[in-house]
Amino acid sequence: MKKLLIFLSSWLMISGVYAAQLPEQLAWQTNNEDPIFASPEAKRGGVLNSWLLSFPLTFRTVGPDSNTSFRSFILENQLGLYTLHPETEQPIPALATHWAFGDDDKTMYFKLNPAARWSDGKPVTSEDYLFALEMMRSEVIRAPWYNNYFSEEIVDVTAFDDYTLSVTAGSAKSPRELLNTLGLAPQPQHFYELTEDWVRRYNWAQAPVTGAYIIDKVKRGRSISFKRLDDWWGNDLKYYRHRFNVDEIRFNVVRDMNIAYRHFLRGDIDTFGLILPEWWHDKTDTPEYRNGLINRIWFYNDMPQGAQGFHLNTAHPRLSDVRVRKGIGHAINMQRMLDTILRGDYERMNTFGIGYGDFIDLDIRARDFDIKRARELFAEAGYDKQGPGGILRNASGDVLSLAVTYTTQEHTSRLAILREEARKAGLDLQLNLVDGATGFKVMLEKKHEAAWLGWGGGGLYPQYWEFFHSANADKPQTNNLFNISDAQLDALIEQYRVTMDLDDKADLSRQIQRRVHELAIFIPGYQVPYTREAYWRYVKLPETKGTQHSPSLFWPMEGAPYSTGGLFWIDEQLKKEVKSGKVRFEPVLEIDETWRHKEQ
Repeated sequence: MKKLLIFLSSWLMISGVYAAQLPEQLAWQTNNEDPIFASPEAKRGGVLNSWLLSFPLTFRTVGPDSNTSFRSFILENQLGLYTLHPETEQPIPALATHWAFGDDDKTMYFKLNPAARWSDGKPVTSEDYLFALEMMRSEVIRAPWYNNYFSEEIVDVTAFDDYTLSVTAGSAKSPRELLNTLGLAPQPQHFYELTEDWVRRYNWAQAPVTGAYIIDKVKRGRSISFKRLDDWWGNDLKYYRHRFNVDEIRFNVVRDMNIAYRHFLRGDIDTFGLILPEWWHDKTDTPEYRNGLINRIWFYNDMPQGAQGFHLNTAHPRLSDVRVRKGIGHAINMQRMLDTILRGDYERMNTFGIGYGDFIDLDIRARDFDIKRARELFAEAGYDKQGPGGILRNASGDVLSLAVTYTTQEHTSRLAILREEARKAGLDLQLNLVDGATGFKVMLEKKHEAAWLGWGGGGLYPQYWEFFHSANADKPQTNNLFNISDAQLDALIEQYRVTMDLDDKADLSRQIQRRVHELAIFIPGYQVPYTREAYWRYVKLPETKGTQHSPSLFWPMEGAPYSTGGLFWIDEQLKKEVKSGKVRFEPVLEIDETWRHKEQ
């Protein structure tokens, strides 16, 4: 029936007939009063040279193998109906110029900007939103999370004319949460066909976008470049002026971070993240820094952070026992890693994500390294016999080991410390380094025992359904890397999704976190409340450097859910001087604590 309704709505639009009537007395809102956060001094032009650790497995943003870091370059180059101002946190126009809240606490109404265009020149209309709902519900995209979200969380899209539509949530929500839920991105109806071979057919398709950049040149396995649209429809919008300034973004695949850094020091890469302590402290005493050709900045932000740590796969027989999982938690000496190789720069994370205010239970503490307690729990689970190297085993000879899948070479030394400490508790950590995109595919296919990774933070509230609901357990290509199926957790998550009152919702969030802690399926790692970056002097930043919600100062796309990206630019004249090799400058090291929490 839902498919029939969507088909009829699309047919009516094509026919130029609109059956739905827009409610009267809607209080239309917009926001062009908040301050601009880009620099009027920004200059258009130039090339940003960057790098990728691995080549993506697809250009699709949904379906198998799509959930990789490269997807953000495509998703965040696709505008939503609105975005959030990074300083005031209020909605500001994007594809929509105006919005209104319905009196049912479920529906938002939108007026699209008639000037909005896809990158192929086609107008963005309500039809693209009707099609987005149809596409995200379709089984041919092979994306169970999207199928569910766009059936239960977003239940309807209605077109009133070519440029007026509404989006309806599955349950009543506060205005703030509606903004968190209903920022639907369109899909180009004129480009896609929902055929059975959709996944294969569009694996490398370069779909039209609404943002400032399009994929330009691709050398499979080697490089990808984006080109800026000179006549981009959003050039003159208030909050997009002076942004997305470079004409081209070039990514070369460099599968080793050390080699990539050598490219950076040669000037073949323009910016480089220095979050890793050994890189920030040990690798910046070179002539390029001493002569002021490369600047450094340590910029504190104030934003939610996704979970970083061990994800234990409960489908593995050994890990199905909660006593083993709790024992592993006590066998992991995270603090030693933080104090030694991470030099105290990072902070311990205690829960599944952080930075969401009252939605986080600050009373939860990650399990401390406790050899005695770990061995007690292992013994209760039957692992009470000591074998070679002090590693425990049970009566049937099963060795107490944990294979850890991870994707970043630089993390090997961190995990090696944990392996050394875990042996004291009788646990053997086996380190399994797998190439980035391939490694994440292994995790999504649930072929890991423990996955060591971090998720990006995002949204206004924590998301739990995709990570912990049993609907996503024992299925490939879902984010439930724990394969957890727990009735109590399911009930809390289902209630959390439909609860409107924010205080009640926050309480449910804390209950979910406590249950996750009780199940011992996640071992928290660390949080990093800042970005640290090096950049060639000719790459320029605004006077404020960034916003409180900037995960990176050199992110070239829009950002989500806050509009933070594309604030930097290239000074071509200064670049010529720097590249000449004849100039020297005073070294620059900035530490910006504007948004640093006082408890940090």
